[in-house]
Amino acid sequence: MSDKLLFTPGPLTTSATVKQAMLRDLGSRDLEFMQVVREVRAGLVQVADASPDEYTAVIQQGSGTFGVESVLTTAVPPDGKLLVAANGAYGQRMAQMARVARVPLEVLTFPEEGPVDPQAIARALAADPGITQVAVVHCETTTGLFNPVAEIARVCAAGGPREALPSGGRSEAEPPQRPRQLIVDAMSSFGAVPLPVGALGIDYVVSSANKCIEGVPGFSFAVCKKSALAKTKGWARSLSLDLHAQWRGLEETGQFRFTPPTHALLAFHRALAELAAEGGVEGRAARYRRNREICLAAMRKLGIQEFLAPELQGWIITSFRYPPHPRFDFPRLYETLSARGYVLYPGKVSNADCFRIGHIGRIDAAQTEGMVRAMEEVLREMGVIA
Repeated sequence: MSDKLLFTPGPLTTSATVKQAMLRDLGSRDLEFMQVVREVRAGLVQVADASPDEYTAVIQQGSGTFGVESVLTTAVPPDGKLLVAANGAYGQRMAQMARVARVPLEVLTFPEEGPVDPQAIARALAADPGITQVAVVHCETTTGLFNPVAEIARVCAAGGPREALPSGGRSEAEPPQRPRQLIVDAMSSFGAVPLPVGALGIDYVVSSANKCIEGVPGFSFAVCKKSALAKTKGWARSLSLDLHAQWRGLEETGQFRFTPPTHALLAFHRALAELAAEGGVEGRAARYRRNREICLAAMRKLGIQEFLAPELQGWIITSFRYPPHPRFDFPRLYETLSARGYVLYPGKVSNADCFRIGHIGRIDAAQTEGMVRAMEEVLREMGVIA
């Protein structure tokens, strides 16, 4: 029996060859496994479009949330302060992590139907010199919106705009605001949305194995600026999520501090090779864009409206509003489509009834067309469309 196709933001449909890569047992201290880990770490820095002289990749056991929490609870110094810019559930989750870990925090909250405003961040930085790090989600998986990370990176590098300073502030001859570090949750975008981490000077980018690189669940990772990470020794608020200690262990011994997800790493090693074979980030983005185009055209024909304005939509996942028909029943739609081999995702928007369709994973145009045909059939059976 073939697997169902996962039109979700992860875990995703994976290739047969990625699955087959897990059909081996390697010890955590095996030299072959340690070589796989080295190649995976180097490959992640390459996908991030960063220099290996300036950046490193640190693998963290656990889901993407573990990776984000590892960065947030390690990167902020004891006397520092984190600014989270949130326009969806995953930005708010970062704020929740900081609160639980008692990391000093400020939150800028923006509407879910629009992007984070870089100038609002700039004003916050100019007003509060105590802020040391800024955190933002690249692709807010609540809606599928891409936040303007490049602009935010420039704001963090500048430390805030001159015009945001109070009157009577520094003169043109005085030094600019000090730079602030930038932490980017690129969970559902890394590997399929171009993000020149090195050129932008981003300090930390976090993602996980089971997203756009099309591996399997089991670990997350952070691509980190070495100069930033090196300063964090002793700052971690957790033993197991200590990013600096994890990095030093991998650097000095090639081994994990605690049991590594060996099979997931073997699968990911293969997935990185398949990403390169597809043309890297740009090649994968092209396939995902095509999936999205097919999906949007069909859904619009069915009268189902996207949550976001067209100019704000990315190609990772799309949030759709429930059709305003009394016979529409999302649980029934979900269950019926699942029985036909297609799995959707519930909505997460706080102020609207929505469901989500992912365009990522080892899914192509023909399979997307099959899903939307099945969607039409189910909606007709429900009496939502004629």
